[in-house]
Parts: sequence; structure tokens; C-alpha cells
Amino acid sequence: MDELATDAVRFGVIGGSGLYELLDESRLVQVATPFGRPSAPVAVGSFGGRTVAFLARHGVGHTIPPHRVPYRANLWALASLGVRAVIASSAVGSITADLPADTFVVPDQLIDRTNGRADTYFEGPDVQHLGFADPFDPVVRTALCDALAARGDRFAATGTALVIPGPRFSTRAESQGWRQLGADILNMTMHPEAALAAELGIAYASLSFVTDADVGHAPGDDSVSAELVFRRLTAARDRITDTISDALALLPDEPRARALVDGAATARVLALPATI
Repeated sequence: MDELATDAVRFGVIGGSGLYELLDESRLVQVATPFGRPSAPVAVGSFGGRTVAFLARHGVGHTIPPHRVPYRANLWALASLGVRAVIASSAVGSITADLPADTFVVPDQLIDRTNGRADTYFEGPDVQHLGFADPFDPVVRTALCDALAARGDRFAATGTALVIPGPRFSTRAESQGWRQLGADILNMTMHPEAALAAELGIAYASLSFVTDADVGHAPGDDSVSAELVFRRLTAARDRITDTISDALALLPDEPRARALVDGAATARVLALPATI
């Protein structure tokens, strides 16, 4: 990485679908990691009154599908720059009529239904068991909820996100099954992102924006399509970025994640030599 990496950054933003740039003026940092290249160079600049590291999850041109995102490289790159709190934007589908399109959700729970993703930094012989009962950081979640409330935006302060592999959308039978599991929204990327952040001592939460009704809850509902998702994300972009900006300003100057993995083990991961 270049010399900017010596200046620690405490706050990070991971941009999901539709959010590939955030900072008007920034410097790009090429971060080498032990887990390959991140999705994109990390942009570092000022946002929300903070020095922020921004990373586009799917690449700057949305060239990386959810099952191919280099999650371990992305989180390691941010942590290596000093990031200790991350707000991640996510497009989600609603599987309950209580969460219509154009609603924000700040999820507090997660169900993983992905498969085959590298979802831990501890593959042996250093074995660590992540306590993950509450997958999203409460301090970052509170900042997001307070920012949304102050803006008068429609939002749900809790919700269970079910993460599917993607890139395809659900069948009707699958969608019904997700509802029976107690899920409220569907997403393709929160896992392993949230778990990896926790292993690295990063306080992580998601700002989720409902773009669709998945397969539809009733006749006339907006069933999901890629065109619909991106159209609604484009229309909501300013609301999403303004909420992130306001939430960043509410976070403590020195964010502290919950200790979910032994700190010495986390330090050993961050000390791994880069391979590129």
C-alpha cells in the first residue's frame, strides 16, 4: 500500500449496489492483503466530518457478483488502515408487507443461507470461535437509527436479514420458506461481511434499503428485478449517503467494537504478510 496507509483511519463505509463512489475528494490506496486483492482501491477522504475509508463492495463498475466478492480481502484492507467502525450500505428485498419498498431497515439479526464462502480468518491451527449471537454492533446501529429518525425517513429499527447466495433471486417456494424462518428482508452480502468484521474487531452495521417485494406478497406487488433494484437505488442515493454522513457524525471519535474474538488472535491476523 502507499504512504497514506500510515495515517490511521477510524471509520469505513462499504458501498453496496448503486453506491460505488462517496467522497468528492479522495486519495486512492492500493492495499495488498494476505487474501488477494480487495474489490477496488480504498478511497480515503473527508465525509460526514470524519476521515473515511470507502470501498465499493462490487467494484467501481459493479463487476463482482455477490458470491465472488473478496470479503476477507475487503475487511482486512479496511482494518489494516486503522478502520474500527464500518457502515455498510445494502440493497434488500422485503418478504413482509410491513416493510414496503422505499423503507430503510437497520437489521439486528442475520440468518446465513449462503454456501462455500470463506467466512473466517481462523482456518487453523489458530482456532477461534466467534460469539455471534448479536451480529451487528449496537453503537453503530443506534447512530444509524438516530440519523434516520432525525431526517424523518421511514425506517425499521430492527429486522432479520436472511442472506442468500445470489446472484439469482428466490423462487416462490424459497421466499415462503424464508418467511417461515422469521426473516424480514433478503440480502446477498451481509454474510460473511458482518462475521469477518467482528473477527477483526470492527464495529459493523448495515444501512439496508428496501428496493422490492422479492417474489411479491400479493397481486400487484413489485416483484424483484435487477432493473427495479438499480432504479430505486439511484433515486434514493442522496438519502442513503446523507444518512451515512449523519450517522458517522454521531459515532464516538474512537469507536470500540465488542470483543467477540481474542484480541491477540485478531492482531495475528492483521500481522499476516500481504501476498500481492
